[in-house]
Amino acid sequence: MKYRKKPVVIEAVQLRWDNWSEMCEHANVGHLTDGYPQGTYVDKDGKSSDVPVTLDFAGNKGVFKIGLLIPTLEGVMLGIEGDWIIKGIKGEIYPCKPDIFEATYEAVTNQES
Repeated sequence: MKYRKKPVVIEAVQLRWDNWSEMCEHANVGHLTDGYPQGTYVDKDGKSSDVPVTLDFAGNKGVFKIGLLIPTLEGVMLGIEGDWIIKGIKGEIYPCKPDIFEATYEAVTNQES
């Protein structure tokens, strides 16, 4: 048999520097502590680190994104800059990659929420 997912309305905020406070409020994670976000840095290989920039052997700065360790029902997951942080129908929080979010969700009007 085949099944269709029931339509549900969720809340989501994209993880970005320019909306960090909104994202923290939404997910109740990542708040600023002593002026710094509770988060992690993610290198170009997708590994998290407490160090924001590393140097490679040629002395070039490494590429990094901001990340956030998010407690989910399945354990702690890593959300990185650009991911959507979703609040599910029971208040659960989890990250979602932008391409999956775009394929799965669409904005609702005020009349639908």
